[in-house]
Amino acid sequence: MAVFTGAGVAIVTPFKANGEVNYEKFGELVEDQIAGGTDAVIVCGTTGESSTLTHEEHLEVIRYCIEKVAGRIPVVAGTGSNCTETAVYLSREAEKYGADALLLVTPYYNKATQKGLYKHYKTIADAVKIPCIIYNVPSRTGCNVAPETVAALCKDVENIVGVKEASGNIAQIAKLMSLSDGKVDLYSGNDDQILPLLALGGKGVISVTSNVAPRQTHDICAKFFAGDVAGSCAEQLRMIPLCNALFSEVNPIPVKKALNLMGKEVGSLRSPLTDMEEANAAKLEAAMKEYGIL
Repeated sequence: MAVFTGAGVAIVTPFKANGEVNYEKFGELVEDQIAGGTDAVIVCGTTGESSTLTHEEHLEVIRYCIEKVAGRIPVVAGTGSNCTETAVYLSREAEKYGADALLLVTPYYNKATQKGLYKHYKTIADAVKIPCIIYNVPSRTGCNVAPETVAALCKDVENIVGVKEASGNIAQIAKLMSLSDGKVDLYSGNDDQILPLLALGGKGVISVTSNVAPRQTHDICAKFFAGDVAGSCAEQLRMIPLCNALFSEVNPIPVKKALNLMGKEVGSLRSPLTDMEEANAAKLEAAMKEYGIL
């Protein structure tokens, strides 16, 4: 059984003016997501600025999220690292806290071989018992997990169950699913490609857009699974201008701006990320108004 089916939010980490994690606001975001129909919370991923959280903050945010959700929907903890030993440590701690699954980003900067990637993921998965989802996002990591490697890991390692695919390469993803023998739970990592990946056998999406449009993102998946492909397609296409605006600068710069425009008060970003350029912010605000969320 898949960790979740539908739309999981790659939730932001809100900060106070002094740069500390704002747990009160984080709790409000979690409640908003659950009320909005989100099917899972993915905490401390790219959108959650995990790369600039200390290990202590990283684990505390995961622990807080699990306690706040309190079993109402699955919590998937981002515990990947470009250091295998660090990823094992974070993963074991998240498992202790009660995470339902782990999201493990491809090792960044190192540019491991496919053999190295296989060993990296197997080592982490062997250190825990909960399900693990590979996160392939070569535009950020400089390293692509080949379809053959993902398929082999999902077949060979019992608790490696799927992949969040953000390569944007539909041909690669189709090849993966053709090799998988039904062993790979596929999640879209690109909000403008939810429907195409569902059509290839996907289970859902791990979404940035869900931060600002949880119900609509959920509905793209729910309508597809209910057999309303035309309705799912219509919502996917309606969302495209908003998706484009949310990725007009590197994630999570625009989505944090969008949440602040909505009055969510999630604060700024940690360096080296900076606030959104005014011209792009104006386009984002216009797209949000056109979409009906502002």
